[in-house]
Amino acid sequence: MPHQTSLIALISIGLVLAFGAAFLASRLRLPPLVGYLVAGIVIGPHTPGFVGDAELAGQLAELGVILLMFGVGLHFSIGDLRAVQRIALPGAVAQIATATVIGTGLALALGWSLAAGIVFGLTLSTASTVVLLRALDGRNQLDTLDGRIAVGWLVVEDLAMVVALVLLPAFAQSVGAGNESPPQEGQDLLLSLAVTIGKVAAFVVVMLVAGRRIVPWLLGVVARTGSRELFTLAVLAVALGIAYGSAEFFGVSFALGAFFAGVVLSESDLSYQAAADSLPLQDAFAVLFFVSVGMLFDPSIIIREPLPILAVLLVILVGKSLAAFAIVLAFRYPVSTALTVSASLAQIGEFSFILAGLGTTLGLLPSESKDFILTGALLSIGLNPLTFAASDAIARWLQNRPELVARLERSAPAPLPPDFDEERLDGHAIIVGFGRVGGKIGEALKENGLPFVAIEQDRHRVEELRHRGLPTIYGDATSETVLSAAHVERARLLVVAAPLGFQARRIIELARQINPRIDTVVRTHSEAELKHLESEGAGLALMAERELALGMIGYALSSLGVGPEKAKSIIERARLSGDGGAFERRRQNEEPVRSAPELRLPEAGKESLDGNGIAVEKSHG
Repeated sequence: MPHQTSLIALISIGLVLAFGAAFLASRLRLPPLVGYLVAGIVIGPHTPGFVGDAELAGQLAELGVILLMFGVGLHFSIGDLRAVQRIALPGAVAQIATATVIGTGLALALGWSLAAGIVFGLTLSTASTVVLLRALDGRNQLDTLDGRIAVGWLVVEDLAMVVALVLLPAFAQSVGAGNESPPQEGQDLLLSLAVTIGKVAAFVVVMLVAGRRIVPWLLGVVARTGSRELFTLAVLAVALGIAYGSAEFFGVSFALGAFFAGVVLSESDLSYQAAADSLPLQDAFAVLFFVSVGMLFDPSIIIREPLPILAVLLVILVGKSLAAFAIVLAFRYPVSTALTVSASLAQIGEFSFILAGLGTTLGLLPSESKDFILTGALLSIGLNPLTFAASDAIARWLQNRPELVARLERSAPAPLPPDFDEERLDGHAIIVGFGRVGGKIGEALKENGLPFVAIEQDRHRVEELRHRGLPTIYGDATSETVLSAAHVERARLLVVAAPLGFQARRIIELARQINPRIDTVVRTHSEAELKHLESEGAGLALMAERELALGMIGYALSSLGVGPEKAKSIIERARLSGDGGAFERRRQNEEPVRSAPELRLPEAGKESLDGNGIAVEKSHG
């Protein structure tokens, strides 16, 4: 095969094998990610047959990271970053320090030097952004408080690794590693640190000040041309251009540059279209990232060095997770948040490879360390879905042990404010999760003089809501104590407005045990969860995508002149169907719809549900 076709061969064979292996993995009830890694092992240099170009694979994977981080930035606004800075910044720094100490201890036990131990510990302290985002997106947790904390945590980790990469050569000189010159003075190390921090700070300032104005303006100009392909090209040019420019001029990683490009664009109303246009490329190149990781893996290392590999894996899966769990609890966040963050960080990825490569080049790390790190990365990435499954199992186990949860969180649920008249709470609503959805529901109830109590797990948000005079309880609604504090025994309605997955079932179950007559409305992002909630008799279970479709169906039928009763009947059947094909077949057997002179929504349909499950009045203006 001519050398000129190596890129085409790598992409073609890599994607074909990744598809086949991922399809087989899904049939075996394994995550597709496992299939991608296996495909990489098959075309790697350590297995017979076709051998892909590892250097090209690494660059393609870097493109995937850039596009993925750009997409995350589009959904992660500056306000979200500020909201989690109190936990993400100190938490990430503390977790990196703890993991570095544990890794250093392991390196010393293997007979390496202290300098090698510090670098080795750093490589084990940072998680893979791609793996984290895939896991959170698959669990519909990217937009939750836990998801924002985990993403913010990794942004801080990326910043810390950028600083570490710049300082590593100076550190090698200071300890006289390899063939480097004699140790430098401590002032040079401090100067390198100051320059690095200054560059990163300059980049952030440029993006938040100039980028917030220039990038949305530029895409707005392109959007007004009416060319879809030109707009898509502009989105890719912004993502890749800023990522490359940030690395060239500011020494910031490609991933971090792309993330901030997405953040500044998220302030624009064009962010949703930009996200939609870049999504197919994100998915394709993210697959190539996992394939490239698999190509680096030498399966024989497990047989040759089983004990060191096991020790590295324990540091990643257990040491890091326990450290993150304790740190999150120390900042007085709920156990559920601590479990999500600890599971998110129980793996290592791209920055670990870069640090390991530079460390061995500078003579700081022994050559075998690279094999340990790569094997630890591959195994931890492959086991990450099981780590999340384990965290879910622990969460379910803790739900029946509220006293243990209270001890872990070092605080009892915060009761209602003492100046609040609890006698008013009779026939009231309980809103679990007072974010974008729950907040709108609360505003509507308040405007109409209807009593409600909010339950929120973010302590800082609880204080903010109380300052606004809203009755808010801090705690986890899966605890009977928390629900009792909201006087669930006298409540008329329970609204689970946060996307809590299986936890929503537990909340409804507990509420009904205390108050069998309580009505329930719950929000979910999963079709399977929706069916389960409906089968369990939830008063109303809403999935955002389905309610958005029903709202648009109502408008379309009204616009096409369908009569009020017929439109209502069609929408109800669509709601109950859950099978678009079956609905369409029944629709075709009915009498054709004829135009009507008056195009308006029926009286019963003047209000339709928006994507968040909130009733909104149709406007004709």
